[in-house]
Amino acid sequence: MDVKTGNKLQEIFPRYKGRPEELIPLLQEVQAELGYLPEDVLLEISHFLKVPESTLYGVSTFYAQFKLNPVGKKMVRVCRGTACHVRGAAKVLEEAEKRLGIKDGETTEDLEYSLESIACFGSCALAPVMVVDKEVHGRMTTARVKDVLGNSK
Repeated sequence: MDVKTGNKLQEIFPRYKGRPEELIPLLQEVQAELGYLPEDVLLEISHFLKVPESTLYGVSTFYAQFKLNPVGKKMVRVCRGTACHVRGAAKVLEEAEKRLGIKDGETTEDLEYSLESIACFGSCALAPVMVVDKEVHGRMTTARVKDVLGNSK
C-alpha cells in the first residue's frame, strides 16, 4: 500500500469504532475516497474491524456499488431492463463498447471511461437509456451513442 493510501485510511479509521456492523459504511467511505477497494486496503479494513477477509470479499462482491478494480473518470451505464431491452439496449451497449474500445464491465487503459450495464434505471418511458456520470440520455440510438461519446478511444 502506498503512503498516500495509508494516510487516507488513517484519516478515515478514527471516525469508526472498529465494529463489524460498520463494514458497509466504512467500505463506502473508503471507496468514495480511493475510487475503488484495492486488495491491500481490504486487508487493512479486515484487521481494523476484526472480520475475516472472506467476509469483506463476500460483501464487496455481492453489492454492485463496490468496485475491486480502478474505475474510469467517467462512468457510462447502459440500462438493460425490459423496456430498454425491447427498444434496442443491446445495440446501444454494442455501440458504446465499440466507441470506447472496451466490453461491459471494463475500464479503458487510460482510466478515462468505465462501461457497465445495469438491470434498470427506472426511466422506462425514456427507453433505451444510457447514463454518463449523472447525465441521463434517453431514447438512445447507435447514432446518439456516437454523439454522446464521440470517438472516445
